[in-house]
Order: sequence, then C-alpha cells, then structure tokens
Amino acid sequence: MLIRLGFDIEFNIPQPVAIVALLNVHPSRQPDLREPDELRIEPGVRTEQYIDRFGNRCTRFLAAQGRLRLWNSTLIQDSAEKDQVNYQARQHPVEELPVDNLIYLMNSRYCEVDRLSNIATELFANTPPGWGRVQAIVNWIHGRVQFGYEFARPTRTALDVYTERVGVCRDFQHLAVAFCRCMHIPARYATGYLGDIGVPASTAPMDFSAWFEAYLEGRWWTFDARHNEPRIGRVLMATGRDAADVAMTTSFGMAELSKFSVVTNEVGEIAPSKNSRSFAAGSGGL
Repeated sequence: MLIRLGFDIEFNIPQPVAIVALLNVHPSRQPDLREPDELRIEPGVRTEQYIDRFGNRCTRFLAAQGRLRLWNSTLIQDSAEKDQVNYQARQHPVEELPVDNLIYLMNSRYCEVDRLSNIATELFANTPPGWGRVQAIVNWIHGRVQFGYEFARPTRTALDVYTERVGVCRDFQHLAVAFCRCMHIPARYATGYLGDIGVPASTAPMDFSAWFEAYLEGRWWTFDARHNEPRIGRVLMATGRDAADVAMTTSFGMAELSKFSVVTNEVGEIAPSKNSRSFAAGSGGL
C-alpha cells in the first residue's frame, strides 16, 4: 500500500527566531520512502539536520521576520497490516531492562510517575504482568476519558487527565505512559501520521496523531489509548519521553501559527480509499 503524506504549516514571525522542526518521518521508516522526504521552507533559509538523543530527525534554522511556510509531500510504502500484537509478551524485571530504557520508567514533563504510582497500583496491581497489564491500562483510559478537540490544553499533564477525565490524543497517551511507568513497564510517547485507512472516515480535520509504545518481550510495541484498536497505515515521525520531546516545531521566540493542514491518503497501486482525507484546516489537537 502506498500512502501520500504531507503538511502545510504557516507562521507569522514578528522578528527573526531560531526554530527546531521534527517534521520528517522517523529514520526507521526511511527505507519505505518512495519519494524524497524533504522539509521545504519558504522563504529559503540555511538549515542544519541532526539526529536527537531519542533518534529523531530534526532540522534547525533561523526564520526571518515575516511569513514562514513549512511544507512537504512524500510517498511511503506501507505493509497495509494492522499494528502487531503479542498477547503473550512478557514484562521484563527492571534489573533486566536495557540501560537505555530506564529513562522511560521515570518522571517527565507531562507524566508524573511519582504522583500517580499509588493510583496505578490500586487500579492495576492485580492485572497480569506484560501485555495484559498494558492492555488493561489502555482499556481503563479508553473507557473513562472523553475525547474532544475542545478539551485541548497544552499544559494538561497525566495527573490532570486522570482528574478531569477529558483530553485530546496526547492526553490519552500521557496518562497511559505514566501508568505503564508506574507499573515498571518502559513506555514512550510517539507521534506521526494516522489516516482513516480501514476505518470509517472522521468528520474532524486531519491532524498529526499521537500514540505510545511499551517495551515488552525485548522490543517496543504500539498501543493507542484513544482508539484502542490495531490500525493500518500508522507512520512514525518521532518518539520521546512525552510530547515535550517531540514537538513538531519549537521556536526560541515568538512564532504565531496562522495555517495548519495535514494529509494522509492511500494512493497508487491500490485505489484511493474512500476513507482517506485530504488537506484541511488543522485542529491542533494532538
């Protein structure tokens, strides 16, 4: 299956400002690209690309005063298979975990492990360790937190989600990540493209999506506390401790968002999906 990916984002820049963008597909998906994955910047600027400490592809540049446009369109080959599952995947004792994964057991900006540990223990201590425990966490959040773009708030933490029981994609995943860490399961936040492929089309504008990954049985597995079902066509862009590590753009000064649109369409060898979605005004509801 071929998927057309793209975005078109504009900012008003009151004065020159340094920006870091995470708008390319993740290096792990580069072999699947069928067209160049290039961040296009208007007006043109000098850029520097690098891989951050979480393995994400980043672009740094200095934006001039005025209108700034960031856009891209590329084509990627996808397996057309749903997210993999392994109901028997075991949970590793902490002392056996790879050292690099220990950071994903600890507090981060949006995931207060220390403040949620007692709650998580009360809720999930009697669940089977491993896949069953992660799935129990996902089921609990999916069934008790209400999704709505009107609930978007950039400062909402996992504890806030537990208390308020509302949120957008990122909020569902932050609470799941925090609960997994409380139960000594490494968990990391993930962001990327997820179109309406193989599911009924949503009436909401297309946006980048968020999910999370849990480390079980020697590898990272995809989970999604908002949708709570294996999906087709998920394309990873970045992973980190939480959303603070994988912001699409980070500006070191003022940058006013004026346009945001995303596209994820099934194309090519398979007829375009009736559930695919085209460029539309973004909701900013990751």
